[in-house]
Amino acid sequence: MFTLDQVKAAHSKVKSGADFPAYIQDLIKLGVISYSTYVIDGHAEYFGDNDYTVKSEGKYSFLTVLEKSDKETFINRLKMHQQGQTDYMTFCNDCANTGVEMWMVDSKELTCTYYDISGKKMWEEKIPVLK
Repeated sequence: MFTLDQVKAAHSKVKSGADFPAYIQDLIKLGVISYSTYVIDGHAEYFGDNDYTVKSEGKYSFLTVLEKSDKETFINRLKMHQQGQTDYMTFCNDCANTGVEMWMVDSKELTCTYYDISGKKMWEEKIPVLK
């Protein structure tokens, strides 16, 4: 099974959203089936086979997630991040300011789904497969 140190090592290669597909491929190689990241403090829960779970500590001071979500602005900011125009902390602030509470990555389906504070799906997209 994978360790939190292995996940951190994979994440250390990520400089912007443009690096996200490679990061997911690294997690798949480690055996991560899915993971959830929480915008409030950046902690994440990683899931593997046989109910295996690893939870990280928060990465930054608490952010206030707005109760009213703004899907259109979020998608615009997400696209900027995916193009490498923003760093991770800027993206997390953008998520909080547009009402994204958390995102969940499904490594088998290759999807990333963003949820608002009420648990409603705001946006889901396919993760590009690297060639």
